[in-house]
Amino acid sequence: MRALVVEDDPVSARLIEQALKSENMVSEPANCGEDGIELAKLYDFDIIVLDLRLPDIDGYEVVRRLRSAKVQTPILILSGRSDPTDKVKGLMGGADDYLTKPFSPRELLARVRAVLRRYETARELLPARDGKLRAYRFASWELNLRTRRLTSSEGKRVELSNHEFSLLQAFCSAPGRVLSREQLLDLTRLHSAEVYDRSIDVQILRLRRKIEPNPSQPEYIRTQRGAGYLFDVRVEALH
Repeated sequence: MRALVVEDDPVSARLIEQALKSENMVSEPANCGEDGIELAKLYDFDIIVLDLRLPDIDGYEVVRRLRSAKVQTPILILSGRSDPTDKVKGLMGGADDYLTKPFSPRELLARVRAVLRRYETARELLPARDGKLRAYRFASWELNLRTRRLTSSEGKRVELSNHEFSLLQAFCSAPGRVLSREQLLDLTRLHSAEVYDRSIDVQILRLRRKIEPNPSQPEYIRTQRGAGYLFDVRVEALH
């Protein structure tokens, strides 16, 4: 596996390289944002470890430009900033995780493994990403992926939280398949939503109240005891 390490501090870069090497990952260094962007566009990496403070452009700009260029490689941001607003900005901009400095190699590896597992889950369960996909239609509902809006066939708009949107998007991406709580956690986090395992059931309960004809007897999101949940409805992908 190959990692792109965009870090201008040689001490930090060495620490990251040694940690990744212990996981049998080969590191490709870049000491500025522009070089990191070019390498990420030219070569296939399994993950990008990106420092937020770089000598030319900041990490937010790197993430923005990579996602605008349709580079889908997982991105882990490293930053000395601990302000929650910085973390939210990074995740909403398209990064997959955010780790503050100083960090231990053990924590770095745990975050890397978690991000890679989420993408592996997506590869196993979801169809190949289609940048032209506009929306999903199921039953009397349409979920617009660009505007993040859920609309009924009568034109009624239903407000979804970020958690609910990510969860419904995951279900629409894999209809007719039983998804475990762990898989749902991976798939929702893939869309940068901070959903935690213990809240999956709560989020599903809230989502049922918004889309089911009778939430107490769900027809779409069915519970599979001991296994997880099944989105038991025909889904049409709209381009």
